[in-house]
Formats: sequence, structure tokens, C-alpha cells
Amino acid sequence: MKTIQIQASQNGQPIVKSCSQLIMGSTNFLRADDMDYIHEMFGAYLAAGGNTFDTAHQYDDCEQKIGRWLEETGKREQVNIMTKGAHPDDGEPGNRVNAKAINKDVLESLERLRTSYIDLYALHRDDPSVEVGPIMEALNAHVEAGRIHAIGASNWSHERIQEANDYAKTHGLIGFTFSSPNLSLAKCRIPRWPGSISAGQEMIEWHQSNNLPLLSWSSQAGGFFSGRYTPDNLEDEEMVDVYYTADNWERYRRATELANSKGASAIQIALAYVLHQTYPTAALIGPERLPELQSSLQGMSIPLTENEIKWLDLVTDRI
Repeated sequence: MKTIQIQASQNGQPIVKSCSQLIMGSTNFLRADDMDYIHEMFGAYLAAGGNTFDTAHQYDDCEQKIGRWLEETGKREQVNIMTKGAHPDDGEPGNRVNAKAINKDVLESLERLRTSYIDLYALHRDDPSVEVGPIMEALNAHVEAGRIHAIGASNWSHERIQEANDYAKTHGLIGFTFSSPNLSLAKCRIPRWPGSISAGQEMIEWHQSNNLPLLSWSSQAGGFFSGRYTPDNLEDEEMVDVYYTADNWERYRRATELANSKGASAIQIALAYVLHQTYPTAALIGPERLPELQSSLQGMSIPLTENEIKWLDLVTDRI
């Protein structure tokens, strides 16, 4: 499996985390009391070359299940764990992008994951009213203590990430080395969830100019390209509100046309789109069953040209 490189720090020295382009997300099978199935799914992902797992302090008991799996398999040194904290809806009222909440969530995540360090740690949401200085100071304290190796932002605007990294550079601190917004072929008309960020053209250009890795959540647009949805099917209100636009239906049509020519499916083309950008990208995937994992593995392997990507994204009228 192809990988991307994320800058990190360990024992005061710069290191690199090599992360697979497909990142296993915390999907519903982790919430079930079935460790045998967790072993089966995670084992298949590792066998395919995957090495990075995404979770969050907020995701019910997913961290605990991953921690148990790590302990039972002894795979901790072979994988990367990405977890997130400081979400505003995580047991405490109000915004939580502050040192107290960050410290609490980091220490609890370490305990749940049964590990002494987190490879990739991201702030789950932003609070633009909070100055970036204290945030970066709090995160760097955990890096210096060895509890975190790389810090990033989930659902932060690129302007705020740049502001945080400028502060870090000025003050001799480590900055964000990855970002995790939504990036998908289907564009969100409105935020999918409160406080969530989707990569628009300005953010994409910023990632291109900085070569900062982007780890996309909902990289397949919540199943928009799966064939379950049609313009006249209005049953799923969230999908209708977020993705039902004329441009997205044209993207769906083009993805289907291109898929037919490549012996693939539209949803595999949508995944390949995310993984063939001109800057480092990875996709957080949420397979519930082995065939869904296999579909993502096949989608990752589909080559796309620059012209095909532009055509899919309605930038050009012909391939």
C-alpha cells in the first residue's frame, strides 16, 4: 500500500511517520462486543499493507477496543494511532479547545489505548475565539514529554493552521504537520456536522503550496457514489441537505462513466480522486465488512490522470 510521510518528533529529534494512504476509521463494528470480528477486520487491513488507525476520545469506547486489540496482538510498534481530542460535545459543556481539556483528553486516550504515546494527535474542532499560542504551548508540552509524536488539526481552517504554525515557528515550537478536513469528489453544500470543515479551492491551494498532508474524513462523501442515492430519493435528509446539488449529480454521472471505462465502480473512482491529488493525501475509510475493505483497496489502486481528475471535478468539459 502506498504511504505518505508525516513529520514528527521523538525524544527531541525529528522523525518521520510513514502512514498508509488508507487509514482504518473507527466504524460501528468497534462499538460491538465482538473482539473476534475486530481481529478479523484489522488483520485483513494489516495484511493489505495498512498501518494507521483513526479514532477519537469522543468515539464511545473505540479507543478501548483498539487498545485491547493492540495488547492482544502485540502490534503497537508496527502501527500508527491517530486520535483526536478537545471536541466541544465530549462530556463537558461549551468549547474545549484549551489546555485543561487537551491535557485531560490526551491522558485519558493514552490510558484507553493502553499505550505510552500517540503517533498522530489532532484537535477535533477549533474555537477561533481562542488564541493559538496557549493551544500550541499545551500540545508541545505533550510532545516534549513523549506522549505525542506529531500534532495536527481536524476541522480547522487553513488560515488558523497557518496562524498556529507561524506562532510555533516564532517561539521555537513544533507546529501542525497534518490536517484532517473533509475532502471528497462530492462537495458539501453545507457543513455535514457543526464545526466541520471541508476543503475548498483555497484550502487545496494552501495544501499544495505547503505540501502539508491532508487526511480526509468522509472521503467517499458518506456513500453518495454508492448507488444508494438518486435525485428523486429524498429519504435521507442529511444527504439531501449536504450533497444534493446539480454539480454533484454531474460529478456522480462522470464518475460512473469513468468507472465503466476502467472496470470499476463510481465509489472507487471517488476514492481514487482523493488519493491522486498533487499534495500528500490519505483517506479515512469506514468499512463495516471485508468486501467493503476490499472495494477501498481496489479503489486505491485505480490510476487517474490529471486531466481525469479535472474532468471529474468539472474543471474541464472533456478528458
